[in-house]
Amino acid sequence: MGAIVVLLLAIGVWVLVQSSADTASSTAANPVIEEALASVQSPTLGDPTAKVHIVEFLDPACETCAVFSPILKRFMATYPEKIRLVVRYAPFHEGSSGAVRVLEAAKMQGRFWEALDLLYRTQNVWTQHHQVFLDRIWQLLPQAGLDLRQAEEAAQQQ
Repeated sequence: MGAIVVLLLAIGVWVLVQSSADTASSTAANPVIEEALASVQSPTLGDPTAKVHIVEFLDPACETCAVFSPILKRFMATYPEKIRLVVRYAPFHEGSSGAVRVLEAAKMQGRFWEALDLLYRTQNVWTQHHQVFLDRIWQLLPQAGLDLRQAEEAAQQQ
C-alpha cells in the first residue's frame, strides 16, 4: 500500500512539473493558502520562486516517508529551479514528537537535512514496530555533524 502511495505521489509530481513548464503564471499565489501549508519556520529546499511547491507532511519514524525521500530528492535534482520543497511535521507514530524535537535542534545548527537523511537511513536502528526509541537517535547524531550537547539543550527547550 505504501509503495502505491509513493508511486502515485511521484506520478503526480512529474505531471505537475511537466504542466508547469507549459503554463504561464498570470495570477499571484494565494497567501492564505501558502501560510496554511508552509510557515517561515518550515525547512525548505529549492527556489522560492519555483512554480511547483511540494509540501511534505512527514513523520521521521514513518517507513513510507523514508522510502519516498530519495524519490523526492531525485525530482529536486532533476528540476532544481522548478520545485520547492517545504517540510511540515505529522508525528503520528509513538514517540515521533521526540524525533521531531531532534530535527528542530538539528535545524538550529544548520544540519536539518543531514539529520533527516540520517534518521531515514537508520530508521531500523531507532524504531521498532513504529515506536521511537529516542536514546538510540542521540547515539547516531554525531554522524550528521551535530554538536550533541547543543542539540540536547535545544531539544529540551522545545
